Amino acid sequence: LYQERAKELLEGGLAYKCFCTDEEITAMKEKAAAEGKPPIYSGKWARASEEEVEAELAKGTPFAVRFRVPQDELVTIQDSIRGEVTWNTNTLGDFIIMRSNGLPVYNFCVAVDDADMRISHVVRAEEHLPNTLRQVLIYNALGLTPPQFAHCSLILAPDRSKLSKRHGATSVGEFEDEGYLSEALMNYLALLGWNDGTEQEIFSKEELVDKFSLERITKSAAIFDKQKLNWMNSQYIRQLDQQALGAMLARLWQQQGFLKEGSGDGEEVMPKFVEIFQEALITLNQSVDEFNTLLQYPLASTLESKKAKKCIEGGFFDVAKYIVDSYFVSGEFKELVETNPEGFKDWMKAAGKEMGKKGKDLFLPMRICMTGCMQGPDVGDQVFLVNKAEPLIASDDLVSFADRMALLRQLTEEHSKSTVEVTTNA
Repeated sequence: LYQERAKELLEGGLAYKCFCTDEEITAMKEKAAAEGKPPIYSGKWARASEEEVEAELAKGTPFAVRFRVPQDELVTIQDSIRGEVTWNTNTLGDFIIMRSNGLPVYNFCVAVDDADMRISHVVRAEEHLPNTLRQVLIYNALGLTPPQFAHCSLILAPDRSKLSKRHGATSVGEFEDEGYLSEALMNYLALLGWNDGTEQEIFSKEELVDKFSLERITKSAAIFDKQKLNWMNSQYIRQLDQQALGAMLARLWQQQGFLKEGSGDGEEVMPKFVEIFQEALITLNQSVDEFNTLLQYPLASTLESKKAKKCIEGGFFDVAKYIVDSYFVSGEFKELVETNPEGFKDWMKAAGKEMGKKGKDLFLPMRICMTGCMQGPDVGDQVFLVNKAEPLIASDDLVSFADRMALLRQLTEEHSKSTVEVTTNA
């Protein structure tokens, strides 16, 4: 196809055979650069006689095919985004359309292919705008109608440099691997340099198809804002049906080995996890980090922190001893955790009444004893998830409830011993 189109141009005098060597072309470019001129072809083959051409062909000299650029003409297109764009052909020298090895050059391929496939619109980056002059000249020379062009501005990084790998994910697959939903990414990308004229930011696929138009694309470069993408992804996660989100997370956890083999879809923990964390998730991958954090038990470091001082002085170890006794002595709390973790809240209220504690004096010590932290999701929900997670979740961060109670008992005994020693010394 390319050979046929090139032959058509040669026969019409709109292209010619160029026998210049690489050395000659390099010399022309260096001369033009030294004179401060653009590297426009100035070789003799643009004006060579038929006899000169035949002589080279007879010798078997390899040749390229150059397009003969008309001089002193203005070429204008109506770009859907940039409006009227005009070039003077004097800024462009005769350019190669077929190399000496018989292969076509990019701009020739594009014009021939698009015409052959009857492409109606070409939407591409502004970087291709300089190529458009060559392509339109080829269209015109072949008597073809150019497509409608639309040159979009580049998407830039926050520092306004060209977006690249160093700024993070650069392919759809990478964003998927990072836990972004396809619907959120599509929505966000559509808004980079486009809007529908309203303040609306969340669009379904159907709405985008209905409202999108090239005329609403802006000329100015768009900035890729990861924080905005994160916000949009979180909105889409919040809108998901809980069962659908649970299925997504189950697949992700299985792929990452977070769910043990034979654990199915984690149905023992997934509904409760989704209920707790759906509003907080920014990406799907964050779910693993959130669950891992919940499975940890940083009791010692929490008690050593300044923030815990007031809680310790307010009777923390009284609550801790009550929990330890209920777990290891009477076994009441141990039985509840193992058989009815949903009943934790009722047990805690009864414990508070028995100890004469309520409000923050009860809830904060209970939270620290159960989770090792001073804040987080509902304590009862955490007790439920930790208890259910042990046979299902493969995590080095998991501290089972039995191990938590053992650590709590150890700390309680050490505190009791140190208190006795202080009293004795006094």
